[in-house]
Amino acid sequence: MKSVVFLAIAALTAGSAIAAPDGAKLYAEKTCNACHGPKGDKPLMPNYPKIAGQNAAYSEQQIKDIKSGARNNGQTAAMKGVLHLVNDEEIKAISEYLAKLK
Repeated sequence: MKSVVFLAIAALTAGSAIAAPDGAKLYAEKTCNACHGPKGDKPLMPNYPKIAGQNAAYSEQQIKDIKSGARNNGQTAAMKGVLHLVNDEEIKAISEYLAKLK
């Protein structure tokens, strides 16, 4: 019985130690802010999108499509060059962070 309780406590402790990535921190660290602005609402170039408040699922898919090459046009070249820096979990965290911005 003691071992069952110990395993349950260990599982709960391990689960809480694994935190989701911080989207705000990743947005800055992965240099997204350089092109889209510190809060995703002031893009560097007029033809870059404002991404603050964008639907998280939509942003996530767009980023993944650019990374994979499924979305490929003149506007995606700059992003494709940096997307090797983010994995799927980080893309999701960044997208969820951006969705919360207004």
